[in-house]
Amino acid sequence: MARAENPVVEATGRFLKSFKRPARLLVAISGGSDSTGLLVALATLCATGRYPGITLSACTIDHALRAGSADEAKWVEALCARHGIPHVTRRWEGEKPASGLQAAARAKRYDLLVDAATELGADVILAAHTSDDQNETVAMRAERSKDGIGLSGMADAVLLNGAVWLLRPFLSLDRATVRAFLVARGETWLDDPSNRNPHFERVRIRERGAATNPMRSFEDRHLLSERAAAFLIENIRAESGLFAASPAAVEALLIDPAAWRGLLLLAAAAGGRAHTLETASAARLRAFLASGRLSRLTAGRVVFDRRRDGLFLYRERRGIDMLALPAGAAGLWDGRYRVANLTGQPIVVSAAGDEEAQGDTVLRGAALRARHAMPRLKFEDGGMVPEGGVCVEPSIAPYARFLPHFDLPLASALARILGGRPFSSPPNE
Repeated sequence: MARAENPVVEATGRFLKSFKRPARLLVAISGGSDSTGLLVALATLCATGRYPGITLSACTIDHALRAGSADEAKWVEALCARHGIPHVTRRWEGEKPASGLQAAARAKRYDLLVDAATELGADVILAAHTSDDQNETVAMRAERSKDGIGLSGMADAVLLNGAVWLLRPFLSLDRATVRAFLVARGETWLDDPSNRNPHFERVRIRERGAATNPMRSFEDRHLLSERAAAFLIENIRAESGLFAASPAAVEALLIDPAAWRGLLLLAAAAGGRAHTLETASAARLRAFLASGRLSRLTAGRVVFDRRRDGLFLYRERRGIDMLALPAGAAGLWDGRYRVANLTGQPIVVSAAGDEEAQGDTVLRGAALRARHAMPRLKFEDGGMVPEGGVCVEPSIAPYARFLPHFDLPLASALARILGGRPFSSPPNE
């Protein structure tokens, strides 16, 4: 066993001690030095018997993007077998996109890992990102970001698809330290040739030298999230797709960066969008609110309706597609609602529009316009779906796929306001 003062062993030991309850850990392993180091370190410490509540398994994602990837997955399988760790391989089947390949591969990799974790009953997924990866991520985001949001880099934990937490226990270690640990143990690893391909942004960043430290710490980003969450909980009223803020709250969000971020995330959720407004659209919104004009502005699929009694947000009527759901099926409608068909017949989900709004004699103004964009549930023959025939739950679009740990307070506030399910905390907290 490696010496106790080895930084890899120390980091792994601290991580394992953070679990207060028994847990099954699924290691995402490609065979590269980082993930191989994580698996070997975990196997080494668990073999001592000091962590009886921890169970290990491993998963390799074969992206099928180059010759030899299947053989590499078999190499990893043999490595895991040598350390007594159950291993599965998941392959990315089908055609690959002609552009945005790395982003698509990343999204597919996480989807396949979540599926594997669910099948294996894993409590968490472990990724071996190091400080080298962190610095490269910060450098890439610094080039894209104008306001600094996101420059904290990768979170130590991310909730994937609202289902399974992915944890990164090696963020405090650099790659050279991990490789030294493997060499000392007589272990080898695989080198991915794509890590030298200058076509990829991360490779170009790596070659010219990345930033040395994240510009914002986890604590800074977490505090921003907490303040944004507090603003939303204290100032936003929600009902039937309509979100309202008082005139005083509008003044506050124009001077408080946390409140402004809260508004942008609320607007993304109201519009069913994964991302907040682009820089130009956000600037246009700020100018509109600062002007004090009583009018309406549409941005990011959301109407911002400024009245004397405050600001109202709701989904605009345009661009809302229908969703057909076979009997027993479930799907995401307009990025805003997850709908499960509990009936024995196909149903169609569409916007309510004027048809149902005609019966709402009490609704006026913004409330009526918000009602137009709410879901209408009908059978294919036009009959209304009876109560209890469907399960409709809000989806918090900005965090539906990826929820960084430092944004958990803000995501939880949005779930509370929209009436969605609460998000879980990492299982080692």
